[in-house]
Amino acid sequence: MAIPGTRALTVAGGDDQARLDHLLTRELPDLSRSQIQRLIHEGHVTVTGRTPPVKPGHRVNAGDLISVTVPPPAPMVPAAEDLPIGILYNDDDVVVINKPAGMVVHPAVGHAAGTLVNALLHHVRGLSGAGGDDRPGIVHRLDKGTSGVIVVAKHDAAHRALAQQFHDRQVTKDYLALVWGAVKPGQTMDTAIGRDPRHRTKMSSRGSRTRAAITTIVDAEALRGVTLATVRIGTGRTHQIRVHLSEAGHAIVGDDTYGGIRRHPPAHLRAVSQLTRPFLHAWRLTFTHPRTGMPVTFEAPMPEDLTTVLAAVRAPDTHPRT
Repeated sequence: MAIPGTRALTVAGGDDQARLDHLLTRELPDLSRSQIQRLIHEGHVTVTGRTPPVKPGHRVNAGDLISVTVPPPAPMVPAAEDLPIGILYNDDDVVVINKPAGMVVHPAVGHAAGTLVNALLHHVRGLSGAGGDDRPGIVHRLDKGTSGVIVVAKHDAAHRALAQQFHDRQVTKDYLALVWGAVKPGQTMDTAIGRDPRHRTKMSSRGSRTRAAITTIVDAEALRGVTLATVRIGTGRTHQIRVHLSEAGHAIVGDDTYGGIRRHPPAHLRAVSQLTRPFLHAWRLTFTHPRTGMPVTFEAPMPEDLTTVLAAVRAPDTHPRT
């Protein structure tokens, strides 16, 4: 999502008579063409000598000064929705959820409803407001396609305590991932990652504004062409596990964003074609309870879509080898 603020640019000689929306789409890669067109229609884009709103197809002149203002997003107040979620633990301070795959954690552009937050507002009384009106109780996130353990704060003091633990890397986060190829326990990937410069919906190590990221393989079960790996992350960057494993040559099975789809898998691995999301599950989470000061650990059982595939992959190969 684009950062609110005003950007200014001067039209170069080579862009004389270029369409306004085409020029801005090229020069402002963090904004999509549809976002730019909306900003133009709403009068947030000005061009030297023109009274806003100008049109997206306006032809600019060399030397024109263009100003683009991205307003702050309007606050979203989520509505409670009776959506099924698995509650692993619930007390006066925190609630621990087994998030299903396919559910976004909090409302965002394109996901105004059907999120974990909408479900929490229905099932849980009292949520921290420290994260904002649109993210009550949310301390950390999981990708939409990732299932598993997530802890939610029920009041602001718990939120602050948990957020500090995540910031200081005092929370242990273990995932189960089925990956292509063979990986060994003890392998650590510490390449910094950030927004991919060519694909704004992806992350990679190629970005100019990367942040440190640490991923370690703590256990591995070799399964003839794939590995069931227990993965621990020391940081919590967006898509971190998926990016690190993919760039190491071991994309997560079923991950169509980072190269985890095999169109013609060998016979003994055909079951992986049943996956509709990456084989990635946040299995175990350990943190210090904000009230007692004692470490607590919660585990989420692997969901059926993953256990079915894993059982098939582990089954003896009944197909003759050629």
